[in-house]
Amino acid sequence: MKYKGLFFAISIISLWGISLAYLLNYPIDFYNPLVYVFVLLQMQLYTGVFITAHDAIHGVVAPHNKKLNYAIGFLCATLFAYNNYEKLSKKHHLHHKNVVTDEDPDYYDGNFFRWYLKFALEYVTFWQILLMAITYNLLKLVFPMENLIVFWEVPAILSTLQLFYFGTYLPHRGEHEANDIYKSRSQKLNHFMAFISCYFFGYHHEHHAYPYLPWWKLAEAKEKEELKSLQN
Repeated sequence: MKYKGLFFAISIISLWGISLAYLLNYPIDFYNPLVYVFVLLQMQLYTGVFITAHDAIHGVVAPHNKKLNYAIGFLCATLFAYNNYEKLSKKHHLHHKNVVTDEDPDYYDGNFFRWYLKFALEYVTFWQILLMAITYNLLKLVFPMENLIVFWEVPAILSTLQLFYFGTYLPHRGEHEANDIYKSRSQKLNHFMAFISCYFFGYHHEHHAYPYLPWWKLAEAKEKEELKSLQN
């Protein structure tokens, strides 16, 4: 399907926007379990927005149209807390080129919390914080503050933890096999858990081996790698 990447991108962005619009007017009752379900749903959609920006960086959202691919990547990066798409792109390509080295902007030889802090500081800028603050104060004029915090801010923060833990920390921490040029490990074959955890980016070795594959093709790549290892 020629436009499958575009279909997934539009679907994720639309679901994120529609869900957020609905939840910003949703009556919050912390005894209502649906509130927590919606927080997790919004977190997952936020992660999908970032994954779409990531795939655009690799040119696979709309490979038939470079300008459209860039526009979608720029939009998704902006929606994800005003991230700078050009900066994300430059640093992500450095990550692939220099994975698990001093030149890797995503790598840190330390514990989870220090690594996460280093990871955040690598990308967060003063202008992002300023734009988020302005947006929050403008939205507060229209929507309840509690809803903005619960359904807009908290899911965004949780999404950064989700992306970092499953997409950076678990795949790249610790020692790697000497013959592993990608210095990336994958979670066990389980497509449901791989999708729920981080849009199949737990299959991280496959992503580094085949960076031209969009997120929705990583499951197939993992299956092929498993079959190859069994045959050997």
